[in-house]
Amino acid sequence: MRIHNLRIIGTSHIAKQSIREIIAAINDEKPGIIALELDSRRLEGLLHPRKETYKLTDIRAVGITGYLFARIAAYAEEKLGESVGVKPGAEMKRAIHIAQERKIPLALIDQEIALTLRHLNARVTLREKLRFVWDLAKAFVLRKPVAGFDLSTVPSEEVIERLVGEVRVRYPNVYRTLITDRNIVMARRLAALIRHHPNVPILAIVGAGHRRDITRLIQAELAREGLKSAESGKNL
Repeated sequence: MRIHNLRIIGTSHIAKQSIREIIAAINDEKPGIIALELDSRRLEGLLHPRKETYKLTDIRAVGITGYLFARIAAYAEEKLGESVGVKPGAEMKRAIHIAQERKIPLALIDQEIALTLRHLNARVTLREKLRFVWDLAKAFVLRKPVAGFDLSTVPSEEVIERLVGEVRVRYPNVYRTLITDRNIVMARRLAALIRHHPNVPILAIVGAGHRRDITRLIQAELAREGLKSAESGKNL
């Protein structure tokens, strides 16, 4: 998807296809800026992986729900990555290394992970927690694959919409925290990059489930800015 000088590609964090697509996109676009769905802490974790140790103060900082969610999500992603022979975040890591080799500036556009986890801790209801435990247990027992979903490739828009829609219905506060809020933050930061660097090719790399909504939000943001500029010009 392209907006002015920005191209957005959607990836899967454990798909080999994503790595190939990122290499091809960087070679084709020759970007002056690469924007990543990362914050500084996650960037550090990708570049310098180590076994994390959590203190009680760390857990208190994000809350027990946020902490447990982060641990479960990391474990699940690690296991899924092992099943396809790709470490989670390999596509982001490849983009970072190419950017470093070619001296391309990086822009970290995601919301700080600690803030996301704190919001998750504050918002998730007991009903959502119980649903999560039930769905997790059911998935573990049944081990039923998602129809049309291949872990080694980036899922189609249809599959993404179906999965995201299910999350929105079953876990509305999780959806708001992990998808809606972060999409708003990333869209605003990408819109700012477009405004501040109008003549620089920008390549944004985000999870496939974020791409469509981020694109819509950027277009709305730029349209509002254009309307404001037009109104200011009339008043001069």
